[in-house]
Amino acid sequence: MIDRGLSVSEVDNLMEVVGECVDIVKLGWGTAVVTANLKPKLARYAARDIPVVLGGTLTELAIRQGRVEGLVAWLRELGLRHVEISDGTITIQPEVKRELIERLAKEFTVLAEVGSKDAQYIMAPYIWVEQIERDLAAGAWKVIAEARESGTAGIYRADGEPRTGLIDEIAHVIEPERIIFDAPQQHQQVWLLKRFGTECNLGNIAPYDVLSLETLRLGLRSDTLERFARGGAGGDSSAQDG
Repeated sequence: MIDRGLSVSEVDNLMEVVGECVDIVKLGWGTAVVTANLKPKLARYAARDIPVVLGGTLTELAIRQGRVEGLVAWLRELGLRHVEISDGTITIQPEVKRELIERLAKEFTVLAEVGSKDAQYIMAPYIWVEQIERDLAAGAWKVIAEARESGTAGIYRADGEPRTGLIDEIAHVIEPERIIFDAPQQHQQVWLLKRFGTECNLGNIAPYDVLSLETLRLGLRSDTLERFARGGAGGDSSAQDG
C-alpha cells in the first residue's frame, strides 16, 4: 500500500478495516521528509506489525548528494527495517546499485526497483531481465517492477495498458514470486491476478483500494468471480484468505 500523506486518524480508520490485508506500507517518494506526523504514524503501523519502507526517490537523492550514510542513520533512528533502492529518476551505475544492495542487505530487507518513471523511455525486455537478476543476485528480497503511482510508465504503456509481452518475458525467466508488480489501477490488478494467480505481489495500491483488491483476490467481485470464487452449490462458499 502506498501512503501519500495519510493523517494518523486516517491510518487508524484504514487499519480498522484493512489492516489484515496490508503486507507492507510505502511512504511515497519523499513524503517522509516533510510530513508532520511521521513518528506517530510509524507507531500506528508498527502496532499492526506492518513494515514501512520509504520511497526509493529518497535513496536516489541520497546517492546523488552523497548522503547515503545519513539516510541509513535516519532509518535506524526511525526503527525501519526495510529500504528501497531504485534508479527510476536518476541514472545510477550498475556497480553502484549492486554494491549498495549488497551492503544494505546485511542490515535491512532490500526492495530494489527496476524501470524508469519516464513514460517515454522504453527499455528492452532483456535489459529488464538482466537488471532484475542482478538486483536479486546482489541480495534484494524482491524487485519492484516500476509503473509509478499513476500506472502509466515502466511495465505499462502511457495509457495504463499492460505491456504484456514485456511482463511475460520477465516472468518466463524470473519467478513471479520474486517480483512486486506496481499496479495502482484496478484493470492492471485484474490482469495480473488472472495472469499470475491470487497470490501475485502487487504494489503502489492506493489506501482506499486495498479492500477492493482483497475482494478481487478472493473472487468476491465480478472481475474475478468466475476464476477465483470458492465454493458453489453444495460447497463451502465462505471466503478464505488466498
